[in-house]
Amino acid sequence: MTESDAPEFVPLPTTDGGFKTILADPPWRFQNRTGKVAPEHARLSRYDTMSIDDICALPVSDVAADNAHLYLWVPNALLPEGLRVMDEWGFRYVSNIVWAKRRKDGGPDGRGVGFYFRNVTELILFGVRGSMRTLQPGRSQVNMIESRKREHSRKPDEQYELIEACSPGPYLEMFARYPRNGWSVWGNEADADVTPRGIVHPGY
Repeated sequence: MTESDAPEFVPLPTTDGGFKTILADPPWRFQNRTGKVAPEHARLSRYDTMSIDDICALPVSDVAADNAHLYLWVPNALLPEGLRVMDEWGFRYVSNIVWAKRRKDGGPDGRGVGFYFRNVTELILFGVRGSMRTLQPGRSQVNMIESRKREHSRKPDEQYELIEACSPGPYLEMFARYPRNGWSVWGNEADADVTPRGIVHPGY
């Protein structure tokens, strides 16, 4: 990617004292063993993909509180890159949450993709900045979400209730698709029905 091809974003939103909890679902770019970038599917893509360096360069540490939690969605194939991004953003990895995709009958959703295995799970890497334990409900929360897969790349809504129960606000969602009560949202949205990036609307 050349500098002119890099995705353009408005600055990250800020709040007094910094965001204590950040959720991010970056538009990861896949490369094969030769370094060739995987083709992007124009019909399914929600965002232009970003290189690992571009994701790392986002100034997340500037808007996070000194003591904060990060929930970072990472494809199974890019786990090392996800750990690098977490470190570059100023967080240390401590655990993960697994999304197990289910069919209507409760069995594993076999529509997943993958070269070695058919992936029916996705990972949220959980990181901490400074020193901050999860809230009391988090200490009995299992690290798994089991729900049905919906449209391409959309993550389960159950993530929000889990995060809000386990981590304190103020909350920031990066690469957000839809507004949520109590959250600031930011991203490079493609659809007109998505809340404009980085804006907290009245009532939210």
